[in-house]
Amino acid sequence: MLRQVADGVLVHESEFLRSNTIVVHGRAGVLLIDPGLQDHELACLANDLSGSGRAVLAGFSTHPDWDHLLWHAQLGEAPRYGTARCAAAVREQLSDPDIKIQITEHLAETEIAGQVSLDLYGCVTALPAATTRIPWDGPEVRIIEHRAHAPGHAALFVEERGVLVAGDMLSDVLVPMLDLDATDPIEDYLAALRLLEGLAADVDVVIPGHGSVGGAGQVRERVERDRAYVLALHEGREPLDARIGPSARPGWEWVSDLHHAQAQALAARVRPGQGGVEAAQARADLGRPCGTTG
Repeated sequence: MLRQVADGVLVHESEFLRSNTIVVHGRAGVLLIDPGLQDHELACLANDLSGSGRAVLAGFSTHPDWDHLLWHAQLGEAPRYGTARCAAAVREQLSDPDIKIQITEHLAETEIAGQVSLDLYGCVTALPAATTRIPWDGPEVRIIEHRAHAPGHAALFVEERGVLVAGDMLSDVLVPMLDLDATDPIEDYLAALRLLEGLAADVDVVIPGHGSVGGAGQVRERVERDRAYVLALHEGREPLDARIGPSARPGWEWVSDLHHAQAQALAARVRPGQGGVEAAQARADLGRPCGTTG
């Protein structure tokens, strides 16, 4: 289930949306980042860790999308951290008494219907604002917080292992998904890409939230590809991007639909005479139930 990608860093790729779960070994246990999706995957992960004598010391959710907020009772009661903004966004979600019903209804349309437990959904402990390190007994893990994709989104950099955990950025299968509720989603995304690009020289392994793990040199390539996509959106051009269009990976053609809905929503934000209702509808067309996508 778990595959080693660097010294003391392992990854499991889910069957669903190629979602990546990351395990970082510490002295007495592990840090579990974006722990996963389906119940059987989480139970298997818990069994693997237990079998190797590794307790979960801490968890971390890179951002407040539903698929990054799940947990399993067998993983224990370790604190599950997120940035202050991430935790605030989760609290806002949970203030809606129908949030779990909405997620369940969304999942009913997917191949993992009935396979995701929401019993421990969203139990995120807010780190103090401007916290730059995850508090745990293991290698230092830097928190690179920014405003791209979702409120309180954070990449994590395991410095001594040369591993960048990118959250829902730098994917080879998904185009950049902007936070369309933000004041300036384009600049937010470009600023985040600049932050990640600044780490590139020290990164040997990059792990996106969805898709393939990349090796040395991949950070700059993925940043450049994502920047080109975002700039094309900004300029109203159709991006030349292999993740969309005729050359898209088999089974991932729906990413083109996501792209076109996103471009439409961005155009609606700035089109003269088209305001709140139309822009809100354009955002809804992205199919982001409960304010979430991936």
